[in-house]
Amino acid sequence: MSQHTTDLNADLGEGSPHEAAVMPFVTSANIACGGHAGDAGTMRGSLRLAARHGVAAGAHPGFPDRESFGRRELHFAPDEVTAFVREQIEALKAAAAREGVRLAHVKPHGMLYNMAVKDAALAGAIARAAADSGLPLYFGLAGEASVMLREAAALGLTPVGEAFADRGYAPDGSLWPRGQAGALLSHAEAVAQGVRLAQEGVVTAVTGETVRVPARTLCLHGDGAEAAELARDLRRALEAAGVRVTAPTQG
Repeated sequence: MSQHTTDLNADLGEGSPHEAAVMPFVTSANIACGGHAGDAGTMRGSLRLAARHGVAAGAHPGFPDRESFGRRELHFAPDEVTAFVREQIEALKAAAAREGVRLAHVKPHGMLYNMAVKDAALAGAIARAAADSGLPLYFGLAGEASVMLREAAALGLTPVGEAFADRGYAPDGSLWPRGQAGALLSHAEAVAQGVRLAQEGVVTAVTGETVRVPARTLCLHGDGAEAAELARDLRRALEAAGVRVTAPTQG
């Protein structure tokens, strides 16, 4: 029987005091690059941490909306989306070049990500910027509810299906809306859901249905009060269950 394999990623570079404690337990870091959060200093700091711990670094572009941390629904023309996403990725690429770090992937942030799950034009605009950047891997929501990975593949990117250890799911495989009961899982629930996703590729929706989520990477949020403990406990639980935890590669 083949061994189960997963990546474990976290959204970082967003000013969380827990970042240094989270980084040793993940295998990919999505680094905020000036849209919803982040600046030249935070990018350099996150890149250095990632390099120190052998973690694959990638860009985490979001809506240019610091006031709402990129979690407010905004609307731009597709060419405007491509432009601001490309600008953010290039800012991180410049910082990475100075640090001698090679970037591996792009993963949109927050509401930009959530809207792109079901909006093909928006998903294509983001993926175009990622393709222009030359970064090979594209992280997007896994499952039939999402058009993100289809649009990325059409532009020659290597799609990497993502699932969320610490978020509740709707029956169609999309994330249960923030602010509603069941959207955020407890520590123990997140560990259990992460292991099940890695081993079986399924979750139980908030409403009780079993939902197929064929993911190659698991996300946990790096800014919560228990972020470091969750990263540690999920990594240990995955390895104890025989899951190999490693960053994805192209192809």
